[in-house]
Amino acid sequence: MQRFLTVLVLSLAIAASAAADGGEGENEERAAGPSGQTVPRFVSLAADKVNLRSGPAPRYPVTWTYQKKGLPVLVTAEFEHWRRIRDVDGDEGWVHKSLLSGRRHALVVGEVSALRRRPEAKAAIVARAEPGVLGRLEACAGDWCRLRLDQAHGWLPRQAIFGALPGEELK
Repeated sequence: MQRFLTVLVLSLAIAASAAADGGEGENEERAAGPSGQTVPRFVSLAADKVNLRSGPAPRYPVTWTYQKKGLPVLVTAEFEHWRRIRDVDGDEGWVHKSLLSGRRHALVVGEVSALRRRPEAKAAIVARAEPGVLGRLEACAGDWCRLRLDQAHGWLPRQAIFGALPGEELK
């Protein structure tokens, strides 16, 4: 009975949180979750097959199965060994923490973006990245993030990727 009440209270808190921010998550503040890590935070999928569930336990139905290791996702809540995540399309659900990695990746979004040698709009272009390209996130400073894409690495404007929070600095 206690476990049911805990899940019910957590579900109500999640619903209240989503209603308060309009469900968009744009103005989420970062705070330490039960794990001691900040929420929200970006992580990546640690396996090629990850089931997204409607609730924080194996008994909840699978709503989606991801099939791409390294895909960046945003952790928006924590409950015991489960993490609520949001993907690039805005879909949310729960995954077990063992299926997530702290290794940072980013997904190119929007339009084709110029990968630049330095974090400057006029810097030399080293490659062009199409939407949907997945890369290793190496650093972020100001409005720019450094990615490694297969054989090219360089800087993209932060708004051209999904995988870094606004204002987040990575070194």
